[in-house]
Amino acid sequence: MTTYTVRPVPAGVLRELRTADDAGRPMAAAPDAEGGSPLRCCLRHSTPGEPIALVSYAPLRRWAAETGADPGAYDEQGPVFIHAEECPGPAGDALPFTDDHRTLRRYSADGRILGGRLVSGADAFAPALTEAFADPEVAVVHVRAVEYGCFLYEVRRG
Repeated sequence: MTTYTVRPVPAGVLRELRTADDAGRPMAAAPDAEGGSPLRCCLRHSTPGEPIALVSYAPLRRWAAETGADPGAYDEQGPVFIHAEECPGPAGDALPFTDDHRTLRRYSADGRILGGRLVSGADAFAPALTEAFADPEVAVVHVRAVEYGCFLYEVRRG
């Protein structure tokens, strides 16, 4: 059986992003008027009035720096919501943000895309991740929103 770990944006990276994001811009925090923004620090939706920030994040670049991979042209950055202040991180180990269509983008250990899969609904999510990690070439999977293509979180073996 293949096991995997869901990973929010790491705490050390969040500290950096709260100073300057991956595009070099300072964080601009504001209360979330309506709530519902997908927070990548604790993998839940924001509540109305919660102070959050939209920052630029380069998830594959960060992973590549940690692992020694070279993402080449797949290196990209995009917007993610985070808490404006430090938070305790995810509560529990449930798969987050599975209530809608998502794309699972698979990457090899050297940082190259191995493919992707559209997943619809919570019941299809765990089997799709198990299938992705059944391929021994897959080192990491990015879960992304379909409607905007935004990075939601990373999944690794183990």
